[in-house]
Amino acid sequence: MATFLQRLFGNKPAEGAAVPTLSELGADMHSHLLPGLDDGAETLEHALDLIRALSGLGFRKLIMTPHIMGDFYKNTPESIRVALQLLRDAAAQAGLEEIALECAAEYYLDEFLGQKLADGTEMLTFGGDKKYLLFETSYMNEPLNLFDIIFELKAQGYTPVLAHPERYTYLYGRFAEIEKLRRDHGVLLQLNLNSLAGYYSPAAQKVAEQLIDGGLVDFVGTDTHHLRHTETLLRRALLQPYMQKLLQLPLLNKTL
Repeated sequence: MATFLQRLFGNKPAEGAAVPTLSELGADMHSHLLPGLDDGAETLEHALDLIRALSGLGFRKLIMTPHIMGDFYKNTPESIRVALQLLRDAAAQAGLEEIALECAAEYYLDEFLGQKLADGTEMLTFGGDKKYLLFETSYMNEPLNLFDIIFELKAQGYTPVLAHPERYTYLYGRFAEIEKLRRDHGVLLQLNLNSLAGYYSPAAQKVAEQLIDGGLVDFVGTDTHHLRHTETLLRRALLQPYMQKLLQLPLLNKTL
């Protein structure tokens, strides 16, 4: 790990500064490492490089969450599990047995998700009996069926987890609506670590900091798609003042 972190942060960290890691989180519960399923890792080799990078940052478990999105990413629990087994086998051959590999999914809130719930389709969750279900919405357009889907998810025993609420532009200037989702509707909130570096936008960084200040973050994820996230963007995020404040919250990653 030391060699990786030296490469990540440089050979000369600031005097007296500890090289930060994410080991206290234990698990990353949002990433796109399963190869060939979405806009994340394209090959097994690429996925293995990402596993090495995330392991080097301190993670001991990766819960990988490929997109399931209407007609665009037609992933199913079966296809995702097949990809998971292929990656587990490749990781074992590469000597990466020390990091646990699991899968869930990132569901896009569209009419197809509503239909899956109506049909009783199997949904991929994480957290065992907690049945955490990760979902996202359009970044720009507020979904008209948001509260209907949340109600149905909870009615079926799922615990909805909204991926990266700091990235939805339709919620900018409406922070009270994010608070209401969590307080009144029981939606847990997952922050992207790279938001602290301003990677997505300065506005997303501002909302991320507001969420941390309000103690409203339940999970954090890397949302890793490629090495640029791990080698460059996480390097910046880890060094942000808000990182330590975030890690002091009672994050549920530690329970996975």
